[in-house]
Amino acid sequence: MSAYKSLFKQTFIYGLATVLPRMISFLLVIVHTKYFDDRELYGELSVVFAYFVIFNVLLTYGMETAFFRFYSNQPKSKQNDVVNTSTWSLIITSVIFLALAFLNLNSISQFLDIKADYLAYVIGILILDVLVVIPFAYMRANKKPVKFAVIKVTNVSINFLLNFFFLAWLVQLHSKFEFLEAIYVDDFQISYVFIANLIASLSSLVFVLPFYFKLKFSLNTKLLKQMLNYSWPILVAGLAFSVNEVFDRILLNYLLPEDNPKEIIGAYSACYKIAVFMMLYVTAFRLGIEPFFFSHSKSKQPEVAYATITKYFVIFGALILIGVVVFINPIKSIILQKESYYEALAIVPILLVANFCLGIYHNLSVWYKVTDRTKFGAYISTVGAIITLAVNFSLIPYIGYMGSAIATLAAYFSMMLISYLYSRKYYPIPFQLKRISLYFCVSVVISVISFYVMPENYIFGILSLLGYITLIYLNEKDEIKHMLQN
Repeated sequence: MSAYKSLFKQTFIYGLATVLPRMISFLLVIVHTKYFDDRELYGELSVVFAYFVIFNVLLTYGMETAFFRFYSNQPKSKQNDVVNTSTWSLIITSVIFLALAFLNLNSISQFLDIKADYLAYVIGILILDVLVVIPFAYMRANKKPVKFAVIKVTNVSINFLLNFFFLAWLVQLHSKFEFLEAIYVDDFQISYVFIANLIASLSSLVFVLPFYFKLKFSLNTKLLKQMLNYSWPILVAGLAFSVNEVFDRILLNYLLPEDNPKEIIGAYSACYKIAVFMMLYVTAFRLGIEPFFFSHSKSKQPEVAYATITKYFVIFGALILIGVVVFINPIKSIILQKESYYEALAIVPILLVANFCLGIYHNLSVWYKVTDRTKFGAYISTVGAIITLAVNFSLIPYIGYMGSAIATLAAYFSMMLISYLYSRKYYPIPFQLKRISLYFCVSVVISVISFYVMPENYIFGILSLLGYITLIYLNEKDEIKHMLQN
């Protein structure tokens, strides 16, 4: 099987492993917007999960990517050292965090302005999620995508079913059934969401317990030092990414001029979820591409393969961008169960383009990963985070959540551009820049016209979508045929 076919197969399977769970999680937006009493609750939940994302990055500190880097470069006799060292490193730091967090629970609660009960649940979920990081990475490194997919889908299925049980059945019907009344707690909706998440995370840990039964208590300190030297820039990059991805909710909570900012945050966060279609594609592609980058870095002319992969990422990403924007009205009717959430719908095209840029950046990041210059990832992400903060602080007081959407786009576009410029110096890749730029710009122009200039004009939208597909066919048909034949 050719390298491209192998990549597309891996991406497809990991895509299913990512898309199916995310789609089930996506259904949670429907449940939450339908059964939460008001937008304020959804806003409050979004702020808590923003902190969750940041702490998750801190607790994994780039060890997953470091695992891939060192595991793939070791002879088989040494690979167990990487597994044991990376796993025990995360276990030890998680135990320390758990002890410190619960000893200072009330102080942290006051500092973050999060209820102590919510914080306790979040700490539990964080620890459980960290403990499955290396087992999942081990599955990916050993090409076990089916097992990976089954566990991921089971996790989110349990989470969704418990959310539906607690919010739709228990909260809405407890007074009608005695057995539900016995377990019902008043004003407990957000806590129910965290309990469902906690149980789902515990189920994933149970599934990977065989991995821990085989684990040996072996901590190679020399190897750990090397892994930490490799991973710390990824930690910085991860923190910067988390700022770009979720810190806007926290800033909106403090900078919005409204008396009740969490209502606005609720609408913003719900509409933000519509951009998940691009996020799903980007995440699925990244999961498939990361092992490919490392395993093919020493092959003959890997740069040519990387350039081709990036082009096709842009082709399909542009297709998703146009498709979501053209059909955004039926999509919003399905996802957002109360019209009050439509208020922030104008952010969707901006965030779709922003995440498209982020996906291109992930493809471009191969240059600093395969050359062990991960510090550049930290530098570039930090620049993105600075842009995010600066634009948010500048625009939120004047244009509210639109400022946050613009900040996200500005950050991701800047990161994409900076990474491309550095790659030309340190790891030249023969990108088909004219075609990539053409596909990207055509999709953005069509989306802007379809949403802001000619909204709900399906004739224009569908004809534009067909026109884009025709453009791809005319330009790429020979190369696609050649790839499929090899």
